[in-house]
Order: sequence, then C-alpha cells, then structure tokens
Amino acid sequence: MKKAIYVMNDDTFDLVYPRFIRDEVEELVEIVSPPLTNAELQQDLSVLKDVDVLLSGWGGPKLDENLLEHAPHLKAFLYAAGSIKSIATDEAWDRDILFSTAAHANGIPVAEFTLSQILFCLKNGWGFTRGIRENYAFPPKPFAVKGSYRSKVGIISLSTIGRRTVELLRPFDIDVLAYDPFVSKEEAEQLNVQLCSLEEMFEQADVVSLHTPLLPETVGMINGDHFRLMKNRASFINTARGAIVRENEMIDVLQERSDITAVLDVTDPEPPEIGSPLYTMDNVVLTPHLAGSEGEECGRMGQYMLEELKRWLNGEPLKWQVTKKQFGKMA
Repeated sequence: MKKAIYVMNDDTFDLVYPRFIRDEVEELVEIVSPPLTNAELQQDLSVLKDVDVLLSGWGGPKLDENLLEHAPHLKAFLYAAGSIKSIATDEAWDRDILFSTAAHANGIPVAEFTLSQILFCLKNGWGFTRGIRENYAFPPKPFAVKGSYRSKVGIISLSTIGRRTVELLRPFDIDVLAYDPFVSKEEAEQLNVQLCSLEEMFEQADVVSLHTPLLPETVGMINGDHFRLMKNRASFINTARGAIVRENEMIDVLQERSDITAVLDVTDPEPPEIGSPLYTMDNVVLTPHLAGSEGEECGRMGQYMLEELKRWLNGEPLKWQVTKKQFGKMA
C-alpha cells in the first residue's frame, strides 16, 4: 500500500478534508503521520522518508531541494487549493513529481457568486437598494432596469473561472463579450462568446466581470479610462485580485459617476486601508473575499483530490494535473 501524509494549515484541514473524505483516503493509502502544518513538518522532515504522495491544501509546503532530499519516494503532490506557484520548484519538476490542484473546484463557488451578482446588477439591484435606504420609499414603476434579456455581459479573461462563468450564463438571453489575448477566434466561437478589446467591452457591456490572474503583466491593467467608458448604470465585478485594477483611478471615476456600481470581493490592499473611500461610497459594494470556497464548500476541493488519488493509484491520467508549461502561466 502506498504511503501518504497530510500537510496544510490546521485551521482549514477539517473543512478541506472532512472526515468522510479522510475515511476513503485511508482505505486507499497508509497515512504515516497525524496531519501536520508546514511548520511542524519542517521541524522533522524525516517523516517523509517513505511517503509516496503528499496531500495538501492552503499552507502547503514548498517542495524545495531540502524537503525533496528527505522524501526520496515522493511521486505526487495533490493540492486541495488553487495555485501551486509558491510550492512547485525546479527541483520538483526535475524529479517528475506529479502536481494536481483543486483550482477548478475552488472556481465553482467563484463563478456562482459572479453569476448571482451579474443577475442582480442587471436588475439594478444595488442601485435600488441605495435609493430605498436614502429615500425611505420605493421608486415608482416602471423600473429602469436592463434585466437579463438581450443584455451584454463582459468577461475579462477566459480563465478557469471566466470559462465557468460563461457556462453558467448559457441558459440566459445574454450576449457574452470576452477579452482574452490568448484565445483564438475559433475557440471563442466554440464558447459562444464575442471577442473584443477592453475598451469595446467597457463601452458596450451592461456588466463587466474581471477574472484575470494576477501576473506582473496584469498589474494595473484596468484603469480609470476604462471606467469612464462604462454605460449609464453599468456595473463592474471583481472576484480576481485587487491589484489588477488601478484602485485610485477607479475610485476617482466612481466618485464622479454615481450611476455605475462596483462590486468588489477583492481589493488592494485587502482589506482596504482604514479611511479608504471604498468603505463609505454608496456605489461600491464590498464583500470580504468570500467568493471562493468557504465553509463546507471547501470539502469539494478535498473530494477532487480524493478522485485524483484514485486515478493515480490506478495508473490513470490525472484530470486536474498541472504541467510545467501550465505552471509558467499560473498566477
């Protein structure tokens, strides 16, 4: 029987690997140690001497040369979280260690959150909420809302989460615009999205949703000029990373234009600094980076890695494997 160990943050361990998942894991492999945090592992790396597979999650260890010297049999690293940018190393790739992540599992609740906000914004829900709070009255009908019928939604980056959001939008009568310089026209047609520039998207879309990974070349890619192009009563949703937006420029435009709304699940820094206008602006909705897996949703990530473990033990290709080439583009 192959040998395994859990290494990750202890405060989320039971959420990511709930008891029913651990029971299945223990039927498949021998767990050689109680769950460890990375700090505990570093105190005694000898526990890795017989380990074949490392099951991890948030707070997982970096597979550097020192760790790998103590893990001569390690063949697979199953990460019940998103990016392995801080974990995989050249030494690990040279050892041909297999990496798999639950990025797709973590993307499911983000896309669901995004869908909920897209539909609510198309109803001008946040605008009405503000008006009712200010006026202590309901506005007269007919309401000035775009709604989902024949509206335009812009998706910035057809990443894992961007594509999932596109899938969730399919049942609705919505035209989807997309900006992604790495997607071909043919692939866009298959996804039933219309490629456009960032400027065209901000000019045309009723809702713009950001899903770009945070990379050196994407820092500050969304600026004040983009927000100035937005249609009357349009909305912007950010569930990616705050640093992709030039926040001060965004704030300036939002202060000038009370008709547009920003739904921000991420900011830079996070949370915003004390005294930031984001806390008090009527047309800004702040949520505490909750779009990703939270609470019992985290168990989906552990379930994905359980299924990967079964594939690995059966000699099957991993469904969610990260290759070295993919790693180079990872946020």
